[in-house]
Amino acid sequence: MIKDGFMYLSVLVAFAALMVGIERRFKGNRILKFIPGIVLIYIGAALMQTFGVFANNESIDGVYNQVKGALLPAMLMLMLLKCDIRSIAKLGPRMLGGFVVAVISIFLGFVIVYALFKPFYVADTWKAFGALSGSWTGGSANMVALQGILNVPENIFGYALMMDTINYAVWVMFMFWLVPFADSFNRWTKADVSFIQKGFNEVAATDEKDAQGTQFHHLLYLLGIGLLVSALSTYLGNLLPEVGAVINATSWTIMIASVVGLVLAVTPVAKMPGILDVSNVMLYIVVALIASRSDFSNLTQAPIYIISGFFIMLIHLMIMLLLGKLFKYDLFTLGVASLANIGGMASAPMLAAAYNRALIPIGVIMALLGAFIGTYFGMLVAKVLAMI
Repeated sequence: MIKDGFMYLSVLVAFAALMVGIERRFKGNRILKFIPGIVLIYIGAALMQTFGVFANNESIDGVYNQVKGALLPAMLMLMLLKCDIRSIAKLGPRMLGGFVVAVISIFLGFVIVYALFKPFYVADTWKAFGALSGSWTGGSANMVALQGILNVPENIFGYALMMDTINYAVWVMFMFWLVPFADSFNRWTKADVSFIQKGFNEVAATDEKDAQGTQFHHLLYLLGIGLLVSALSTYLGNLLPEVGAVINATSWTIMIASVVGLVLAVTPVAKMPGILDVSNVMLYIVVALIASRSDFSNLTQAPIYIISGFFIMLIHLMIMLLLGKLFKYDLFTLGVASLANIGGMASAPMLAAAYNRALIPIGVIMALLGAFIGTYFGMLVAKVLAMI
């Protein structure tokens, strides 16, 4: 068992590097075509945690919080350097529609599943589901706020936490797994993906230029700028006041780093080669860190709640697929709208980056919107479930 925080980080980074190496070595392999390297990293890190490779102590917790807290804002800021705000402005109504349908589908999922399995639940489960629905619309901060608002008993709240960990981890992994199938899905829905293709062409041209001109000093400049912006954003985020249970220090930090990235995108900094390399290294490390907190051993505990979580997500998935087919939505829009709800601030921008780095702001905006309505949505869900 690994008890030292530095060893914990080293193993995760080395494992991420190994998976990237395998993906590059066996590029074109049939298995890796359906399971990209980033999903292998997620599965492997989660399995290490499940089988007790990492201890649960202050050393590892400290490294996790500090490294993830430092790299996530830096990664988002660097990726936003290639962002074209004009292309994002054209997506407003369509993205908003996808987000609204995602919220409605989650609401229906909780109501239908609770009505079907109510005899199998312990008393006051409706309170726990109300709190969980807040998390699956906005984030953990909303769930914690709802625990106090709904007065959820600690033992019942534990079931919500378990679902928020296990079901959420599987859903994030599923969303990343779907990325390679975007073209097939978009042909099925007959979606107009010209805005994404334009972004791909621009990014590809930039990446080709980067590959030819990246030098040591470029990497060091970007690393220094990214970490400095992250540190300053974190410092300012901790100084700014919390707005209810929605906007906290983490939310402020992400917003500040995102704004800095958008501002720097119109300066010579955005023309610097190597941005993709540095930001992708940060992305893969952050994914490995997040996955290392996913413990699948709880799948054997209170299985009715884990099963309920998967049924809620199944209903959500079916409604989103119906939306895509009827209104010709693309997989990117549906995926980011979904993960902005269930995943929140940490996951939605990363999924957007997996499709196209130019579209990261959409993930940030959708996640912020979910954070704003999450607490009120959870109260609504709890009210309806109490009536059943």
